[in-house]
Amino acid sequence: MTDRILTVREIQEPDVAHIVSYWLDSDPIFLHSMGVDSAKIPAREQLTQMISEQLTQSYEKKKAYAIIWEIDGKPAGHCNVNKIVFGKEAYMHLHLWNSHSRQKGAGTAFVKLTVPYFFRNLQLEVLYCEPYALNPAPNKTLNKAGFEFVKEYVTIPGALNFEQPVYLWKLPYDKHSH
Repeated sequence: MTDRILTVREIQEPDVAHIVSYWLDSDPIFLHSMGVDSAKIPAREQLTQMISEQLTQSYEKKKAYAIIWEIDGKPAGHCNVNKIVFGKEAYMHLHLWNSHSRQKGAGTAFVKLTVPYFFRNLQLEVLYCEPYALNPAPNKTLNKAGFEFVKEYVTIPGALNFEQPVYLWKLPYDKHSH
């Protein structure tokens, strides 16, 4: 990945279709490896509406907020937050869309480029992430990106997940690179 140009930007209308396709067209085995229950993924129309909603909401009203990850100017993934308490906290999720982009170090660079958007625009005090404990890639990425490990526990971390062990990671405002 060292010869590739990695950039990040806020979600735009054309990105919605990419995110919807990622969720609906990904291999169920891959989704399960991330802790996702494929049966909980909404239908295309509902998913499109849910993702599109964030395009028109103010930062203070957002239920979700996505940053698009680009490799050489082309969308390659997204990082979003939900469970947003404006001015306090949010929970982050990491998604590289294509398998050929994964496990090459891009995730850590993308996270470092992305977190300033969340802290600044949502005025966060702390950013959390609770990836599936059995999915090593995001856990390694968070560690390398400066997140602090808090604990392991069992939960249903989101609307698309099955009950699973997760690792809770946190990044306080004063620990991120501004």
